[in-house]
Amino acid sequence: MAVVPLIYLLFRGELSDFYPSLIVVRLFHGVGLAICFTAAFTYIADIVPAGRLNEGIGVFGMSGLVGIASGPVIGETIIRGFGFSIFFLAAAGMATLGLVFTLPLRESFVHVPHESPQSFFSVLIKRRPLTVAVLALLFGFGLSASGSFVSPFAKEQSLAFISLYYISYSSSAVLTRLFGGRLADRFGEGRIIPYGQILSGGGLLILILMGGNAILALSGLMSGCGHGFLFPCLNSLAVRDEPINIRGKVTGVFTGGIDAGAFIGSIILGYIGEWAGFRALFFAAGLVILAGLGVYKLLVTGDR
Repeated sequence: MAVVPLIYLLFRGELSDFYPSLIVVRLFHGVGLAICFTAAFTYIADIVPAGRLNEGIGVFGMSGLVGIASGPVIGETIIRGFGFSIFFLAAAGMATLGLVFTLPLRESFVHVPHESPQSFFSVLIKRRPLTVAVLALLFGFGLSASGSFVSPFAKEQSLAFISLYYISYSSSAVLTRLFGGRLADRFGEGRIIPYGQILSGGGLLILILMGGNAILALSGLMSGCGHGFLFPCLNSLAVRDEPINIRGKVTGVFTGGIDAGAFIGSIILGYIGEWAGFRALFFAAGLVILAGLGVYKLLVTGDR
């Protein structure tokens, strides 16, 4: 994450001249992001008390939400004032700071002697990790809609204050993580996940009615609240009571499910939007997240 932004400085000329090389560099950048993301949430799951797992993961995740919300503003300011070269240098510098702050941390992993290693796929096919992966994929599918298609839809509707959605989304997600994690720890993530799915799916579905800023803000509040509940609850469900020697793989199953859903959703929803318009796109995305209610019900029924 610290080195790859510097490689972008080497690209010059027309995009067509270096596009294949750029794709390769982006792949390495994505690998770095995936490793950092998975390792960070595994570390938090290791050090947070079991009774406050949802709250701990939720509060920690607020740092990512703040970064996602502030990053584009900071990045655009740097680009406008100093250009892309300084932007990539700044990105490398911030990642280096992250590395420096990480180095003094004590390792949380505890080696278990005489424990047979388990492969990623042997962990994936277990009932609970597989169910979490499916739920995470559906959640990621919905995230692709809110992340990629709200802005162009709002522009099509001639709404000037498009940032209202993302401000509402981020604020709601942060507040939900502050207080929602305690609810999940008190009543169990199993009771909270369906409400998160309803809020996330409903937040996308009401965009069908969008014609002004009120619906835009309401959608952001609902989707952000759903995000604030779902992410830590699904993460907690994935790692709770799992042996420490496979928590990294279990977290990888969860985060990989979100990434896979976002990737698939961007492609499928793009085609739906092109063929049937934005309203059909958000209708499909909302239904996909709500389909997770059925998946989760099957899990609960199976466990009983």
